[in-house]
Amino acid sequence: MTFDIDKRISELKEQIEYHSKRYYVLDDPQISDAEFDSLMRELRELEEQYPLFITPDSPTQKVGGQPSRGYVKVEHTVKMGSLNDVFSIDDVRAFGKRVNEVIPDPEYVAERKIDGLSVALEYRNGRLVRAATRGDGYTGEDVTANIRTVSQVPAKIKKALPLLVVRGEVYLSKKSFFETNKKNEELGLKIFSNPRNAAAGALRQLDAKITAQRNLEIFVFNIQQIEGMSIKDHYSGLMFLDELGFKIIEAPVLCKDIDEAIEQINDIGNKRHDLPYEIDGAVIKVNSFEQRLILGETTKAPKWAVAYKYPAEEQETKLVDIIINVGRTGVLTPNAVLEPVRIAGSVVRRATLHNEDIIRQKDIRIGDRVIIRKAGDIIPEVVSVLIEKRNGDERRFEFPKNCPVCGETVTRTQGEAVHRCNNNACPARLIRRIIHFVSRDAMNIDGFGEALVAMFSEMGYIESAADIFSLHEKAKELKKIKGMGERSVDKLLDAIEKSKDRELDRLIFALGIRNIGQRASKLLAQRFKNIDLLIQAEIEDIEQIEDFGYIMAKSVYDYFKDENNIFEIDKLRAQGINMRIKDMPGEALEEQIFEGMTFVLTGSLEKYTRKEAQDIIEKLGGRVSGAISRTTSYLLLGSEPGSKYDKAVLLGVKIMNEEEFERMIS
Repeated sequence: MTFDIDKRISELKEQIEYHSKRYYVLDDPQISDAEFDSLMRELRELEEQYPLFITPDSPTQKVGGQPSRGYVKVEHTVKMGSLNDVFSIDDVRAFGKRVNEVIPDPEYVAERKIDGLSVALEYRNGRLVRAATRGDGYTGEDVTANIRTVSQVPAKIKKALPLLVVRGEVYLSKKSFFETNKKNEELGLKIFSNPRNAAAGALRQLDAKITAQRNLEIFVFNIQQIEGMSIKDHYSGLMFLDELGFKIIEAPVLCKDIDEAIEQINDIGNKRHDLPYEIDGAVIKVNSFEQRLILGETTKAPKWAVAYKYPAEEQETKLVDIIINVGRTGVLTPNAVLEPVRIAGSVVRRATLHNEDIIRQKDIRIGDRVIIRKAGDIIPEVVSVLIEKRNGDERRFEFPKNCPVCGETVTRTQGEAVHRCNNNACPARLIRRIIHFVSRDAMNIDGFGEALVAMFSEMGYIESAADIFSLHEKAKELKKIKGMGERSVDKLLDAIEKSKDRELDRLIFALGIRNIGQRASKLLAQRFKNIDLLIQAEIEDIEQIEDFGYIMAKSVYDYFKDENNIFEIDKLRAQGINMRIKDMPGEALEEQIFEGMTFVLTGSLEKYTRKEAQDIIEKLGGRVSGAISRTTSYLLLGSEPGSKYDKAVLLGVKIMNEEEFERMIS
């Protein structure tokens, strides 16, 4: 019996260590949070029953992660511990009872438990000097450069305290998570299993420029260290952090007893699906710092707080079929057709299967009974197959060798997980490309959504993006379509006409060149000035652009060497679409007065938004950076500047006010 218990504990430790590394270090979990929690719960219960088998290296005795390679290690002066998880309201009451045995009538604070990556932000004399991940609780990774790209992290706080260290959670909103995965799937890149791993992957990029593109956000929820003033309780600390300019955890509630805290747990649970970010629980903390000291902590977690984990919302249903969607870049994505099932507040009928490898790894077959959940409460996915419920009628899915839409041969490039249809004239690709072309970040044709693109395509009105600009010739026919009406058609045609004058970089992005996003499109426009020079460019010319590599350069080169693409561009040209950088008022384009210069902006400008100032600089040949360095040409100074001003003075960078800027451009 003793041998069996020891063996099972060893097995659990090994499994937890493996999956912990997949989750915390590699950002690539192989099991669900609920399955991981179940392993931890079993180990904790066995160790409580048989304390003889508890060892210092047990996962129950330490924080989950460990520092990864590639970053400078940071020793935390205050341990960044984790919390004990509880999974029932009875467990919460038991926690309250243990606290009451030591502290009479304690107050609690109830908070949402954000599912992100924990970081410590260190401020000295009011300025951010360092940011570090939690790591193993004692040692983390220096991610200062990356954390500065998170707009909600203040570079300077409103009170110049000698020292302030706060703890926060970096996260990705549900919308940003969905958009990141959608983009990655379209390009055949890594698909993240949940927002937490997407956020961790973004924050731990070795290149801060990549982090800046991921729309990371942060909630600050704790004071780790403070010098220069005294804070007596947690709730007051949160209010103070709010005054300093931090984005604190939303809706913390001060509770007079454990019953009120339980009410908040239920209230948070009822609202969780309506929040714009993912939470995986609620945190209950004793409010008073003095009482926390009395209660103390174990080697792993404090005795004055618990994290209540909401039950994982997973449902069983039948996988009826697997169908293939073809994206604008030709990627074939398998999707599961399900018997409708309600989960996380909505009815689910489809679930993404990502690629052939996922189907093979999970042994998913048509006709299987499967477990479904929503990744980040957003994207339905197949968690696992109930193999024990198979009856022999299930059948394996064979990935098509030909595109299901156009019939062309499908290829899979070595090293990629996706299959592609390489036929540029594939109808499915055409529709997706048109949807991308009219989207907000591209040509931004207001009111021209997916449904309208699909309808016009089906009716034969548009077969390519250029056909959009001929729709005015069919105005009378469009107004006869049920649900359209004269006013809505006129509004749409007006939006189409206005879009002809969009900036060159928007057109480049709208073309949907593989591996080329918004920033890359802007850099191409700045470098080549008009579409014809870009068409003539060689790979070597394109590769010289800052932040471009060979793969991006070859994607651009290959796109403009395709005769079908050139034909489409000529059709757009014939419709009067702008294909060059537009001249600035009072300034000839050829002058490019900021050619080769780098600007950094700080403070509030009176006559321009930051976006307007950046557009002017870039149109005149310059570039805008987010960080001051010795290579910076000018710091454009607005009112109430931040730490960039101090660094510019220190490095001897030229400083320009708004009046000087205006004189230079006029």
